[in-house]
Amino acid sequence: MIEIRLHGRGGQGGVTSAELLAKAAIAEGKYAQAFPSFGPERRGAPVMAFVRVDDEQIRLREKIYSPDIVLVLDPSLLDIVDVAEGLSENGTVVVNSAMTPEELKEKYGFPKVATVDANKVAMEELGVPITNTTMLGALLKASGIIGVQEMEEPIGERFGGKLGPKNFKALERAYGETMVA
Repeated sequence: MIEIRLHGRGGQGGVTSAELLAKAAIAEGKYAQAFPSFGPERRGAPVMAFVRVDDEQIRLREKIYSPDIVLVLDPSLLDIVDVAEGLSENGTVVVNSAMTPEELKEKYGFPKVATVDANKVAMEELGVPITNTTMLGALLKASGIIGVQEMEEPIGERFGGKLGPKNFKALERAYGETMVA
């Protein structure tokens, strides 16, 4: 089983990202679950979401305490939240950052890091700094949990019209630009 914890701020789409990833995994024939964890429920407040993916039925129904992967949508959280809390020994932290993975490893001591400047990609592809689908591309590159094409249908269903293809293009571009170390 792969357990993922997403860190973001209210309104950034972290919960939506978790749901999209779970839907894509299920469509690929895997078992998955996604659920949020809210503190103060307001826009901009730190929030977490969780995803589990496995080839077998998932019976756990609790918060993820020892994630294999941590996805950070907002890099400002790195200095106010211990995003690596409980991270498995060989875990990966996937960060929206213009810094290199090596710089983040040195600064925060993460075991394995993947980075992409998701703000830049989102602004250029979507016209807004909402990085949830962009960061899914980085997550897929860092983990290989599912293929990129498996995300196209859930994204299209969720965003529809012109936004679906734009969000999928942002995901694909982020996948290509993600650096892992």
